[in-house]
Amino acid sequence: MKIGLMLPLGEPALQGEGGAYPRIRALAVAAEEHGLDSVWGADHVLFRDGSGETAGIEECFTILTAVAAVTSRVEIGPLVLAVPFRNPAMTAKMATTLDEVSGGRFVAGLGCGWHEPEFEAFGYPFDHRVSRFDEALQIIVPLLRTRRVDFHGRWHSASDAEIVPPGPRPGGPPILIAGKGPRMLRLVARHADWWNAAWYGPPETAHNLDERIRNLEAICAEEGRDPSTLTLTAGVTVHFPHLRGAGDDDLPEEAMAGDAETVGRMLAGYAAKRIQHLMVHLWPRTPEAVAELGRAAEVARSLA
Repeated sequence: MKIGLMLPLGEPALQGEGGAYPRIRALAVAAEEHGLDSVWGADHVLFRDGSGETAGIEECFTILTAVAAVTSRVEIGPLVLAVPFRNPAMTAKMATTLDEVSGGRFVAGLGCGWHEPEFEAFGYPFDHRVSRFDEALQIIVPLLRTRRVDFHGRWHSASDAEIVPPGPRPGGPPILIAGKGPRMLRLVARHADWWNAAWYGPPETAHNLDERIRNLEAICAEEGRDPSTLTLTAGVTVHFPHLRGAGDDDLPEEAMAGDAETVGRMLAGYAAKRIQHLMVHLWPRTPEAVAELGRAAEVARSLA
């Protein structure tokens, strides 16, 4: 089992003097130093609630590129890239370049987005999101895997597009798609190397994860896809209450909580659900907590 860290992009507690990036960088470096397998970032441009109050967030691709430059081992990816925010062919170009910068450590996490206020604020269409995503994949996937595509659809097109230079891996980076509805799961079965579902606490409370996996397996059977060829991943929440630090005000009620041994045993419980990679939203958001997560990961790997 692999275990990675969600970088807390946009976390107000990290927005101190000198900006957020030095703190984000410290968390990413700690993840590598303490044996975690990956680091991830959410792809948003803003959050806006019903009252109109706005919260900000750093741009994901830029942060991940910077993180790639200060790490050498961990996998790096968006969880997940909001495909509507970028031209599909350019998304493939950017992914290939980040795979080059990271030395072949990039995972192309893709999704169709969900937070309508940010679409409206930045001028992106929110209608027909899954259909638009489907078309975008018909450009992104061949460009990543074969480096060329010629596609003309209702919303997207690419005329004899080619990725040059080709990037470090002949087949391109692995493609992760997050989805839970039937149409999105069908796209997972057709195109993805990895699948993600989120967010969960202790494994015994993750009931809808079992249902989602069953639904995915059924759709894979309809599509002629062997489900064992998909890497199953899940986003989870973890709290180390004996540590103090940044960002405890938004702690989920069902986060896995305890010391490294206790949390590690809970993380290992996801192996029974056939989850192969866990992405952890962590509280507190400190290097000390990342080190504790590294110890929990050691426990989980010894049991999974």
